[in-house]
Amino acid sequence: MAASVVQSGSYLLELDTGFDYNSFRLDDATKGVLNNTTYGLGPQTGYADITEYVTEVAYKRGRRNIDDQFGAGTMSFRMTDETGILGPYDTASPYYDPSNDKPGLAPMRRVRLSRSSEYLFVGYVTAYNYEFALAGPNTVAVQCSDDFYLLAQTQMAAFNPSAETSGERIETVLALPEVNYTGTTAIDVGTVDLGHASSYTLNAGQNTLGYITQINQAEQGRVFMSRAGVFTFQPRIGATLSGSVITFADDGTNTPYDNVEIEFDADGVLNRAYVQALNGNNALAEDLTSQATYFIQSQSITNSLLHLQGEIDDLADYLLEPEPAPRFTAVSTSFALLDNAERALAATVDIGDTITITKDITGLSTITSELSIEGIEGNINFASGHRITYYTAPTTVVFQLILDDPVYGQLDGTNVLG
Repeated sequence: MAASVVQSGSYLLELDTGFDYNSFRLDDATKGVLNNTTYGLGPQTGYADITEYVTEVAYKRGRRNIDDQFGAGTMSFRMTDETGILGPYDTASPYYDPSNDKPGLAPMRRVRLSRSSEYLFVGYVTAYNYEFALAGPNTVAVQCSDDFYLLAQTQMAAFNPSAETSGERIETVLALPEVNYTGTTAIDVGTVDLGHASSYTLNAGQNTLGYITQINQAEQGRVFMSRAGVFTFQPRIGATLSGSVITFADDGTNTPYDNVEIEFDADGVLNRAYVQALNGNNALAEDLTSQATYFIQSQSITNSLLHLQGEIDDLADYLLEPEPAPRFTAVSTSFALLDNAERALAATVDIGDTITITKDITGLSTITSELSIEGIEGNINFASGHRITYYTAPTTVVFQLILDDPVYGQLDGTNVLG
């Protein structure tokens, strides 16, 4: 059953044992007892609640910087085993699969972490390391990854793509028989058209996740696994119609935080961008004024899946960041600082959401920024609580144009057609 974490809430960690262990079973001394309320008629879920053994959990998804590529989300957790029940050799363990003579707690089993029925991470066990102790209880260290791990293990056959947008191409890739992705998806159609002539033909052996990353390189959107395990693809990052889902403040109003990171450095400058598509079309975008002040800082993409010259030009222009500017890059909070409603909200923030951070700087006016979530890291210690960090990027919140509205009916940079 779910366990209460001090000043944080109720958490549940479950592992798919690989078999239906929860159902009534004839001739079993425990599961075969008539009229019991624990083991009913099957088939039932094969997930085993292992929360009682867990001492700490760490998870992270997304990326830290907007210039980074999205990779697989990961989770690790440690368990204490007083009796050996979690070991791979204990055939009497309730997690052991006697019909197949295999341990139920094993690599490539499904795993899910939730707080008050809201998932924080869904994925697969990739490593299950049992550590025998000469004195005291044994420990188990478990490493997990989300579904991107599966995509990174598959290779595509020779592939002749059709004319498609970026989102349509991802859907095509996931449906290939050698990929056969069966998970839930939320894939936007995308904003760019990808090439489909002979120069865009893939040879056999192309890594699936690598190609999806190449698709997103052309789109400059977000591609990630959501906290509930949904494969998500979002369009090119820019202004958003989504308002803030949570506001963090250090002045006693709204949701409190205990650390905020501010970046103001030359690494954020990009004043020369070169993009070359696989068909040879290319574009160069430069900001000469920025180069005179900050020297030449460049990025080169030489394998773009774009094929239309106008979209190649647009990508080169999009990449330019001629001026450095101070910005909030991360905000952290401990659930011990929050009330129950704030904890519930903080736990469900996901990548692509918009948040607001307010910082009261002594001697200066209050600084407020609206930011997009690019990455999330959480640490749960069952003895001390839950701590979470959100990695952010600047965004502009715009509003849908409403005719005759005194505020949202004005034609300006913040009111747009829906």
